[in-house]
Amino acid sequence: MTFDRTIRIAPSILSADFAAFGAECEAIEAQGADWVHVDVMDGHFVPNLTFGPAMVKAIRPHVKTVMDVHLMIAPADPYLQAFAEAGADILTVHAEAGPHLHRSLQAVRGLGCKAGVALNPATPADAIDYVLDDIDLICVMTVNPGFGGQSFIASQVAKVRRLRAMVGDRPVHIEIDGGVTPETAPRVVAAGADVLVAGSGVFKGGSVANPGVYGDNIRAIRRAAEAARSA
Repeated sequence: MTFDRTIRIAPSILSADFAAFGAECEAIEAQGADWVHVDVMDGHFVPNLTFGPAMVKAIRPHVKTVMDVHLMIAPADPYLQAFAEAGADILTVHAEAGPHLHRSLQAVRGLGCKAGVALNPATPADAIDYVLDDIDLICVMTVNPGFGGQSFIASQVAKVRRLRAMVGDRPVHIEIDGGVTPETAPRVVAAGADVLVAGSGVFKGGSVANPGVYGDNIRAIRRAAEAARSA
């Protein structure tokens, strides 16, 4: 992975057809997805249960871009190696999910993955002030984690702006996860985000048999985001 601040669209397969994950990953990439976002939930840290390392390993051959694995689990440390070996390119842990964030980030990088930190809506930007040199990505949750299709929490735009100032010239992506649409994307991009995770915003209305809708949705989000960047 090379770093730049080009807008990246990362569809979340939480909104894909669970019976056709491999084909869904291929379809969104063919339609312009930059990354594939995988939401791992444990039914404990968040109120939902989704995927484990075996599923990540199964879809890895179908993902030619970046596999962005978001661990909404606690504790995360015991599972980092399994997800790295399954093929994750980025492993994101929540700042709130364990007592030793710096140690978790060191472990992720030691496994050869890019290290991300996710911040829940109530978690302040300052929670990662002392690990900024140890991360490659900050994931700002603009919904409460656990389910797709939720409404965007507008108060998080100020947090994005604050994080962008904190990051400065460090090679750290700022990712937005939750409620991303052509209407909300410009707001977070103008505040400093460069990676947009969209689940229902990409998959709604489409299918493996009708993937053009995915492309239309991806292009609509990208156009809106890039317009805000150039304004």
